[in-house]
Amino acid sequence: MSGQKSENKRLHDALTALGPGPLDEQSLRAHLHPLFSKVLRRPEIYLANHSLGRPPDQTLADVQQAIEYWYADMEGAWDVWLAEIQTFRRQIANLIHAPSEDCIIPKTSAGQGLRAVLNCYDEKTSVVTTTAEFNSVDHILKTYAKRNRIAIHWIPSDQRGIFHEDDILGVVKKHPGSLLIVSMVLFSTGQYLTNLPAIIQEAQAQGSRVLLDLYHAVGVIPINIQALGADFAIGGCYKYLRGGPGACWLSIHPKHLDGTLSTLDTGWFAQPTPFDFLRPDSPALASGGNAFLESTPPILPYYQAKAGLAFTQGIGVDRLREYSLGQQARLTELLLERGIHVLGMPERRGAFLTVTHPEARRIAEQLKAHSIVIDARDNLLRICPDILTKDEEMRKCASEIAKITGSK
Repeated sequence: MSGQKSENKRLHDALTALGPGPLDEQSLRAHLHPLFSKVLRRPEIYLANHSLGRPPDQTLADVQQAIEYWYADMEGAWDVWLAEIQTFRRQIANLIHAPSEDCIIPKTSAGQGLRAVLNCYDEKTSVVTTTAEFNSVDHILKTYAKRNRIAIHWIPSDQRGIFHEDDILGVVKKHPGSLLIVSMVLFSTGQYLTNLPAIIQEAQAQGSRVLLDLYHAVGVIPINIQALGADFAIGGCYKYLRGGPGACWLSIHPKHLDGTLSTLDTGWFAQPTPFDFLRPDSPALASGGNAFLESTPPILPYYQAKAGLAFTQGIGVDRLREYSLGQQARLTELLLERGIHVLGMPERRGAFLTVTHPEARRIAEQLKAHSIVIDARDNLLRICPDILTKDEEMRKCASEIAKITGSK
């Protein structure tokens, strides 16, 4: 535990030295980059932070600590492990401004959270969603539709892949009483739906429930799930929260935690007193959010996520957003100087920008050969600087893209 305290102090000291004002590269390199020494030793320019986020050094120690409890205490480790899961629930609740940690249900994937919601419906239900939700969401919905569990009504984009409030509400109004599933930030284009409050309000006025996919928004854009009023939200720590795979969650509005809503996705941890090992004829559920727990949970993902969550909350999402917008503006400028145009405006994007090119995948592969890591989705290059990215790395990336594409 002394090692844990020293690492907590290291983060505290780094944030204190950084100060409370706007972030700048010089201060970040001096005070925060040392917390990422392991990943920064990699001989590459990493601009795929919208995919797998870069972990702090402390992550390794946290995961090792979880396993040390196992070696030392065997069954006794469950006390501290379960306490860590509660800490995770509390951290996510604080991050998205949920009313309490009871509203946060740990999941191993966002898709698992989606299925828990879909499995609350006993009869075939109507789902309204965009044609640009993440592949896992898309796949799950189409699978449920194939089994005649749901009917999907698609919201189309314009020719650029951009979605508009009128188009979303048009489909919502045609299908009142549906489940609206929509991302705050679209995974392929990076579009940020800035008008979500109005969309949610109108959908609920039509008798619909709303599930938000926050995976590309949490840790990027300040979120107040209470103010938004969404019925459900899903997300995870794989990307901007630097927590790797497996540390995901479902957020449920308190109005649905009164016992009137239940899911088929259940297990013994959803019982009122699971460690009493009771077996009533009619299944009994815990009160509140615990009614949505399932079987024996994994432990390591919540230790994986620990350092990244502390780091993100320590800096503050408002500051991270301001710095990200500045980086995106700078990278856009560097690309435009070389004749490369960027899709959309920074204030209407999440943390990454996109460049349209018919050979986007080939370009991404060639950049990787030059030790520059970005990625491609369809005809879009996705590029995401973060607080570990240097200006010289963005210049190098822009220049290499220009060389590969033959831009000026």
